Amino acid sequence: MVSLGITLGDPCGVGPEILIKSLVHLSQLKAKFFVFGDKNYLEDLSKKFFVEIPKNVEIISLSQLKINPGFPTRETHLASIKYLKEAILWAKAGKISGLITLPLNKEAFEVAGLPYRGHTEMLAKEFSAKSYAMSFYGKRLKVSLVTTHLPLNKVSENLKLEKIIEVARLSYWFMKRLFPKKKIKMALCGLNPHAGEGGLLGEEEEKILKPALEMAKEEGIPIDGPYPADSLFYWALKGKFDLVIALYHDQGLIPFKMVHFRDGVNVTLGLPIIRTSPVHGTAYDIAGKGLADIGSFLSSVTLTFNLSKKC
Repeated sequence: MVSLGITLGDPCGVGPEILIKSLVHLSQLKAKFFVFGDKNYLEDLSKKFFVEIPKNVEIISLSQLKINPGFPTRETHLASIKYLKEAILWAKAGKISGLITLPLNKEAFEVAGLPYRGHTEMLAKEFSAKSYAMSFYGKRLKVSLVTTHLPLNKVSENLKLEKIIEVARLSYWFMKRLFPKKKIKMALCGLNPHAGEGGLLGEEEEKILKPALEMAKEEGIPIDGPYPADSLFYWALKGKFDLVIALYHDQGLIPFKMVHFRDGVNVTLGLPIIRTSPVHGTAYDIAGKGLADIGSFLSSVTLTFNLSKKC
């Protein structure tokens, strides 16, 4: 039986509610789930929503918090990091083969004195990943990012030939794992309008992107481009490309979330375990109101479960 971990994320966000509302679905999978969080709070929520905690879900209780949904505190931020750290220890010990992380506030890393911008960077560091990438999975659209949590004015200087090739390599591996019998086709976004228009609208395509593509192709990676981003995602949705590599956060995530906000999955490529998460955040504005949508979390669990079975 597959053993998977779930971190509760920010206990003041929608994570706890999403987990409780998903328990019926978790009970139907042939997997053991270990939830790193706050047992008392989750048990109270299960009573509120009239849901029993199934036998295949075990709560690893790491806090005893007084929680006011929508209003995080220093203690709840530190607890969310504690949940993640314990899950990482379990993964390193081989106790879980996959990890689904419910959303936490990035401020939690700062409160805990950690130099990370999010889950992805911390997990990559903890697992000593030589190369890693943030990717997003949906049935209609799949996107990987070259740069992630950077100010827009820092993107160009952080576009490195080696990183583009690395993301292409990891993305191809991911797609082959998902679809081993399919002939994969990937595409790279341009940075500038019209993909630079031959250098008239920017030089990054000629100086960085095209050389990176040639080197990737020499490795046997099936990738083309760079294509203007304003039309590339349309053709990907039409099935011309199986995965798009975007150069910065919003370039890839605006079109992805337009299509897959309710069922998309964030995947960290390059780790020794499968790690996924919902594509939304803590949603403090609706926390505790019973309004949270479980679709993205369920997609994350399903993808983690299916990929873990292939390990």
